[in-house]
This record gives sequence, C-alpha cells and structure tokens, in this order.
Amino acid sequence: MSGFVDGAVVTGIDGSSSAVQAAVWAGGEAVRRGRPLRLVQVYALPQVKAPVAFGTHEQVRAGLAERAEGRLADAKGAVLAEHPGLEVVTAAREWSPVTALVQESQHAELIVLGSRGLGGFTGLLVGSTAVAVAAHTHCPIVVVRGRTPHDPPPSAGPVVVGSDGSPDSEAAIAFACEEARLRGAALVAVHTWSDVLADGMLRPHPLQEDPAEIAAAERGKLAEQVAGWQRKYPELAIELEVVRGRPVRTLLERGEDAQLVVVGCRGRGGFTGMLLGSTSQALIAHSPCPVAVVRPVGSTR
Repeated sequence: MSGFVDGAVVTGIDGSSSAVQAAVWAGGEAVRRGRPLRLVQVYALPQVKAPVAFGTHEQVRAGLAERAEGRLADAKGAVLAEHPGLEVVTAAREWSPVTALVQESQHAELIVLGSRGLGGFTGLLVGSTAVAVAAHTHCPIVVVRGRTPHDPPPSAGPVVVGSDGSPDSEAAIAFACEEARLRGAALVAVHTWSDVLADGMLRPHPLQEDPAEIAAAERGKLAEQVAGWQRKYPELAIELEVVRGRPVRTLLERGEDAQLVVVGCRGRGGFTGMLLGSTSQALIAHSPCPVAVVRPVGSTR
C-alpha cells in the first residue's frame, strides 16, 4: 500500500489534547533519531444507519475525512512550533484504529500514542484494545504520559528498564540503552524478585533462604545480562537495581523520577504476563512518565 514512510516515527491522532501532546513528544523522538514524523488519523464510518438529516453515506464519509484532515493540521502545527524544520507527513485513514496502527508498525521505527483519546481512538489505551495494539505491533510502542493526566511528559531523569533475563527484556534493554544514549541520560536496569508468585505458588527461592543471598544472586544475573550492553555503550552510566517486591509497584515508583520506562512485551519471573494481564494495564494507566513496550526482533505475532 502506498503512502507509508519507512522508518518513520508514527503517532496516532484523534483530536484530543493527549494525542497532540504525544505528537509533540514523538517529534522530539524523530529529531533525536533523524527520522521523519508521520501523523495518522484513523476514522471509521458509523456501523448503524445514520438519520437522513446527517446526510448521505458519502457525505458522512466526506465529513469525517475533512475533520480528520483538520485534526492532523492542528497536530502538525503544534509539532512544528516545537520542532521547526522536522519533516512531518500526515495521513487520514478510514479503517479500524487497531488494524491500521498494526499495519503502520510494519513500516515504522516507533509507534507513539497518547494516554487518553477521542473519536476513533476512544478507549485505545484502556482494556483489551491497548493490549491488542501492543501485543501485535511490529515495532516498539510508546504510550506518552505525564505525572498527572494534564501534565506534559517529563523530559529529565534516567531511562528505567525492567529486566528479568528473558528475550523480551533483552530487547527492552537494547531499546533502553539507545534511548538513554540519544537523550544523554543515565540508564537504570531494574530487576525484581519475590518469594511468592501472583498465583500464590512459591518461587524457586525457598522462604528459609537468606534474602541477602538471594538478592546477591539476582544482582549477579542482572549484571551478567547488562555487561554486554555496557561494553557496547561504554559512555553510558548504567545503574543496577535489584528489589524484593512486585514489578509493577517497583517500576511505578522508579518512574516518578524517570523520563521513560521501558519493558518487554512478555517475560518470566516477576514480569510474567506483562502484556496479558493487570501488570501492563497498570503501567499504561498509571505510569508517571512515558512507557515503551518492546517486542523481540523476529518474535511471532
């Protein structure tokens, strides 16, 4: 299909202030990466027959397309006001938002979404729709959030990445290292461990073991996983943090002082079901800073 821009940073637009804020954030990301920004508004015709007073089928379609173009123009203006000179392209698409964004991700370097939405993106980041986009996207996805619903996303602080030793967290660390480098920020690699799983089963660490010994062993595993990335990014300050507790609570707490939190799409140990249950939804709904979800390269969809 024509119109796609390979390697672009793609942002979903819906007319909400959250989407415009996400577009501006994405503009900064595009500048750092040396990539164009593609703003996409997805709209769909009503599934029920509209009253005659609303116009014919084609009139309704034309009206929706015109409104989409207006929203795209507004968002583009906001982006260029903050990032003059950035290459910004726009596209109004009539389709299902989730399907369209997943297709966009086949060509994009990054998908960026706001934390709240209107129109075609209503509820996009609440419940199963958010899980569908994040679970099937072909590139990393970022949900742009601030410390409160009306705050802009923070621009200072470290990049925080959740790690559990799985291929998903390996991909997340790779993404987080590059983000930290691009931003000139420190990287905090966080690993959590607990005696008890969410389903009440005991972890491999028996309760009678010394917690200090467990923490030391877990820290050794984290250091081993991060060592290769430290060699690749020798100038990057990487801090290791091993916490006894739950991953969601830990990442939310670390996110208070961060400019970006990065996680894999699935995991093992403390991050099991990251995008299949309450863990991912909690991060997307409550994180005080933008959240990046990264799938391993070549992972099945």
